[in-house]
Amino acid sequence: MTMMQTPDIVPLQAQTIPELLQTASRRFAGITAIEDGAERIDYADLATRARDVARGLIQLGVAPGDRVAVWAPNCARWVLAALGLQMAGAVLVPINTRMKAAEALDIIKRSGSRILFSVGDFLGTDYPAMLADAGDELLDTTVVMSERTGPTLAGTLAWEAFIRHGAAVTEAAVDERIRQLTTDSLSDLMFTSGTTGRPKGVMSAHGAALSAFAEFVRVLGMKPGDRYLIINPFFHAFGYKAGWLSCLLTGATIVPHAVFDADAVLQRIERDRISVLPGPPTLYLSLLANPDLAHHDLSSLRVAVTGSSSVPPVLIERMRHELGFEVVTTAYGLTECGGFATICDPSDSADTIANTSGKAIPGTEVVIMDEAGRRLAADESGEICVRGFNVMQGYFQNPEATAEAIDADGWLHTGDIGSLNAQGYLRITGRLKDMFIVGGFNCYPAEIEAALVEHPEVAQAAVIGVPDERMGEVGCAFIVRRHGSDLDTSRLIQWSRDQMANYKVPRVVRFVTELPVNASNKVDKLMLKREFDRA
Repeated sequence: MTMMQTPDIVPLQAQTIPELLQTASRRFAGITAIEDGAERIDYADLATRARDVARGLIQLGVAPGDRVAVWAPNCARWVLAALGLQMAGAVLVPINTRMKAAEALDIIKRSGSRILFSVGDFLGTDYPAMLADAGDELLDTTVVMSERTGPTLAGTLAWEAFIRHGAAVTEAAVDERIRQLTTDSLSDLMFTSGTTGRPKGVMSAHGAALSAFAEFVRVLGMKPGDRYLIINPFFHAFGYKAGWLSCLLTGATIVPHAVFDADAVLQRIERDRISVLPGPPTLYLSLLANPDLAHHDLSSLRVAVTGSSSVPPVLIERMRHELGFEVVTTAYGLTECGGFATICDPSDSADTIANTSGKAIPGTEVVIMDEAGRRLAADESGEICVRGFNVMQGYFQNPEATAEAIDADGWLHTGDIGSLNAQGYLRITGRLKDMFIVGGFNCYPAEIEAALVEHPEVAQAAVIGVPDERMGEVGCAFIVRRHGSDLDTSRLIQWSRDQMANYKVPRVVRFVTELPVNASNKVDKLMLKREFDRA
């Protein structure tokens, strides 16, 4: 099979993201680049707005290669901050908005970020105040991108003041930073949780992202004037590279959406004439289950992309017939390969799209290997391994972990289990080391277990992923209480919500007197799964 091509739609070509931005600003002038509430930014003005951010950062002392973090929900200024820091030659460090202060500070510390872009009040949370309360001494400056009602904090700078601050920096200084970038320069450092429980920073380059997602938008047939409602968070490759970066490649309009709510999304589709709406299966299932679905005009919808977990074939058909998508496909990727490695042709059958993640994108290879590193034949199950231009440069300041992930022949060992059929379509059948996915977010039991045992009444904790009708999977924690404790489920879950990102919080808790172990004295997760199934 040949990937579906759309001859009249040619993504822009560029070596770096700043180069792409400048080309897009010229090529797509007159088209709205970002529409965020009352704020509308034309492509003609987008590069100028991002350059203002770059000038502000240069004035603050940011040097080429420095890391700059962004901790904020999807919004226009998130995109401007990211593009501006990349224009200044810096490296983007996105931080998950669901993280608590201690988790965010760990990313800030290990990335070496001294500048942070964040927001004031969002969903009742004052992000800069959270960091201040946690005793943050790592940051030189926090640029606050939205209004704050709390008291002024040392080291913070309002967005408008930050932009004014950069007025002293010349345009030539920004031009020089852009000229210094190459296709292999780092564009972003995205921290992904590991099975050891310690997040690792994935180093990715400008050129790799642009090449991969030029193929993504070509297969989808994205085009100038498309209106892309980006619900997937910008701190994730699905919202960043498959999201707003893909819009820049094609002249589509970026329509950020901060918090998913089915009613609000249906209203926005109708009001804002949304044509592109990717997301995990739970997003589409929620829309289809909404009692007011039939009362909304969804005729503008055209392109959908899903993945992250198993997709029932009936969902693909319902997306086509009930939501009205012309293009529905599935893809596979992970942060270590830029978020994109395989994709289905939208013309494939519903069964193929639902049950496979497609074929390797041009310039990459996907194979299945056994534990000894031998390639397996068609339809044999083993570890999914990826090789090609999209594989990360490595884990930041962690050569040991890099060597474990990428072998001597350049194969990235993904930790996912799957098979390839005779036609080269990838089927994901499981995950190594117990990782599970909650609503599109990767959850690693070791990380959650490490947090749970911090509870003063928890002696031991083991976490597994279990099926959930709405989320696909959720965490189930098996807990051994400390002697004399009367800890119950509600108290533990509430404590967990205060300590960790919401998607990591176990939805099911089982209290046990001991955890089963195998011959190596390690917790037997397979036995725990069997115990859960029997209950």
